[in-house]
Amino acid sequence: MEIPTSTTGLATLATAMSRTKLEGAVDVAVFKKALDMQEESAAQLLQSLSTPAAALPDGVGGRIDTTA
Repeated sequence: MEIPTSTTGLATLATAMSRTKLEGAVDVAVFKKALDMQEESAAQLLQSLSTPAAALPDGVGGRIDTTA
């Protein structure tokens, strides 16, 4: 990157660098907002899961009668 020697060139460079910094900050803010939305969505999905069914009583479902 060449550093300009004129005042106009320096002002242009400073403006461009400032704009780039602002665009980067906006990109980060948008990314964080999207991440927050995904977090909320995942939390809602987890809350919507039904509770697991109770386990079968002891002795039920442990054996299969294969004689026929």
